[in-house]
Amino acid sequence: MTRALSPGGVPGADVAEYYARRAAAGIGLIITEGTWIDHPSASNEEAVPRFYGEDAIAGWRRVVAAVQEAGGKIAPQLWHVGLTQKHDLENLYEAATDVSTVKLTPSGYIGVDEKISNGSTEREIEDAIEAYGKGARQAMAAGFDAVELHGAHGYAIDQFFWDVTNRRSDGWGGRTLAERARFGIEAVRACRAATGPDFPIIFRFSQWKQQDYAARLASTPQELASLLEPLADAGVDIFHASQRRFWEPGFDGSDINLAGWAQKLTGKPAIAVGSVGLSSEMLESLLEGKGGDVTDVDELLRRMERDEFDLIAIGRALLADPQWPLKLREGRLAEAAPYTKEVLLALN
Repeated sequence: MTRALSPGGVPGADVAEYYARRAAAGIGLIITEGTWIDHPSASNEEAVPRFYGEDAIAGWRRVVAAVQEAGGKIAPQLWHVGLTQKHDLENLYEAATDVSTVKLTPSGYIGVDEKISNGSTEREIEDAIEAYGKGARQAMAAGFDAVELHGAHGYAIDQFFWDVTNRRSDGWGGRTLAERARFGIEAVRACRAATGPDFPIIFRFSQWKQQDYAARLASTPQELASLLEPLADAGVDIFHASQRRFWEPGFDGSDINLAGWAQKLTGKPAIAVGSVGLSSEMLESLLEGKGGDVTDVDELLRRMERDEFDLIAIGRALLADPQWPLKLREGRLAEAAPYTKEVLLALN
C-alpha cells in the first residue's frame, strides 16, 4: 500500500508509529508497503522507502522494534518496478528516468507491441537477482519475521512472467509460462540462499496487470501450477495471490479463488486479498476517486471456514482505520471508518 511518505527513502519515527498502531489492534502479520531493492531503476518515487543504505535500514529497524513490541510480526515487501516508471496509475510509463538507462526489463515492452526500451543483458538480470538476495539477507539481519517478493501487478518480476512483456528467446524467456518463470525462480533461490532454510519467504503474484486488468498469466490451473510449483521448490513458503475482488473465482468451473488454487496446487499456505470489507475495489478508488463503504465479511468467513485459503490481507480498510481488526473481533465493524482516497496521503 504505497503512500510515499518516507522522505529520501528513509522511514521515520512516524512510519514506525503508523505500523505499530495496526499491530497493537490485532494484525498478526504486517507486510510493509513496497520497498526498493538495491538495483538501478528499481524505484519510481523518491519518497517510497528503500531497503538499502545505512539510514534506511536503521529506520526499518525502528519499525520492526515498534511492531514487535506491539505484539505483531512484520515482513518487508521487496520491490522493483521494472519499466513501470511513474508512481501514478494514469501515467505509468511516462519515463521518470531516461528509458534507455533502465536496467531490468525482459524485452523492453510495456504492452502488446509497445516497446519503449531494450531488453536487459544477462549481467543486468543477474545483478537484479543478486539484489533480491541482498534484500532478503538484510531483512533477516534487521530482525524482520519474514520477507515478501513482489511478483505481481506488472512490475519487474511479473514482466518476466507475462508473454506480452517477455519476448525473449534465450534462457530468460520462452513460449510457455514455465519457461518465463525462470527470473522469479532465481530471485527466490537467491533469497533462500541468503537466509537459510527457516526464514519465511512470501511470494506475491497476480493475473491482472496495471496496464491490463483482464490479463492472465495462466488460463488453467495446470498452467498456474507450472509457475507456482517451481517457485515453491525454489523456497517459497507462502503464496500471496492478489485479486481485485477476493470472492471472484480463479478459473472457470470452480468458485475457488486464486489463493485457493495456489494452496491446492502447491500444498503451501496461501494469502487472499482484494476489497475485503469495502464496497469498491482498489483501482476504482485510485483512478475514479471512489471511496469504499464498510461492508460485512460474511463471504470471507465462509471461505475461511472451509479452508479455501489460510490468511487474508487487508489493505485499504486498514489504511482507513487502524482499529479495523479490533472492531471486527468485537463485532463493531459497522463503526469502522470508510476508506477514501485521501487516506493514502496520511499516516493515520
